[in-house]
Amino acid sequence: MSGEFFTLKWTGRTLTILDQTRLPAETAYLNLGTVSEVWDAIRELKVRGAPALGVTAAYGLYLGVRENGPQDWSGFLEELHRVKVYLERSRPTAVNLSAALDRIEVCCQAMSSNTRPEEGLKFLLNEAGRLEAEDQLFCERIAAFGQGIIPARARILTHCNAGALATAGIGTALGIIGRARASGKDVEVFADETRPLLQGSRLTAWELQRRGVRVTLICDSMAAWTMKERGINLVLVGADRIVANGDTANKIGTYGLALLAEQHRIPFYVAAPVTSFDLKTANGRQIPIEERPPAEITSCGGRPVAAAGVRVYNPAFDVTPGKLVSAFITDRGIIRPPYDLESFRRAFV
Repeated sequence: MSGEFFTLKWTGRTLTILDQTRLPAETAYLNLGTVSEVWDAIRELKVRGAPALGVTAAYGLYLGVRENGPQDWSGFLEELHRVKVYLERSRPTAVNLSAALDRIEVCCQAMSSNTRPEEGLKFLLNEAGRLEAEDQLFCERIAAFGQGIIPARARILTHCNAGALATAGIGTALGIIGRARASGKDVEVFADETRPLLQGSRLTAWELQRRGVRVTLICDSMAAWTMKERGINLVLVGADRIVANGDTANKIGTYGLALLAEQHRIPFYVAAPVTSFDLKTANGRQIPIEERPPAEITSCGGRPVAAAGVRVYNPAFDVTPGKLVSAFITDRGIIRPPYDLESFRRAFV
């Protein structure tokens, strides 16, 4: 976590988050005290990034069950499931969100029917805190393992934001970069602006500047030429969901970068914790891809930038085939091809 900002923090009664829709112009925090406020914050991208969404949803689960105060254990489990399903509908692609809620529900279902609701609420809050601490540890481990892929003179291209703003800790891809720079390596990052919501220009550039990392902002359409002309020697991104054959869902535009990296013979790396792996899903065709409102493309800063009434296709994510991924940098180590269910399971033991 940066010393200048934090992404999320439990304050005792509410969850405080940094409102990422107001960056970089304003560093503003929101206090979320109800599950509907958590749902809106997730859906409206006030908090984002797969690991951060898992932690936020866990706190939202506690807030939702607390709101309605079930009187017995049966009512507690019913309310838990209702709130879980509600939160899962906020954003479907990032597996951390649903996986965190599933894990908590399974634990609660295994408890004795004599468990008191107040004991269940205490468990929910403790689990949310545990997930937060776990993610912080995972980020530190990813940063440590990732040093092996960063050369002494690194020119790195990244997409979207996979930093502290996307996690409860120091970040995944940007955590690796920050650690490399702190160790004395000559690091420069080229950050795609990441249309249509500009997570690269608004968030990644902002975050890297605060870490003292040299960063150059480029338009998404400049990536191929930048690879050719600026000596890019690796592409490093995060992930929202990685399935059993290595197919990886990440912010729209990532797939194109992987193809460009292959053409330019540049390694393409994905940094993600084990919580972003969905080994129950066989391949990328089965990953649900969220589609966002047309206005995100047809307007910018509240001003129209497209012909009125034009049809819009606005998927928030794409899927990069596993065959294009040079390696996954995880909290359990670096995983290299071939990717399949058994190789991932062995790595995660």
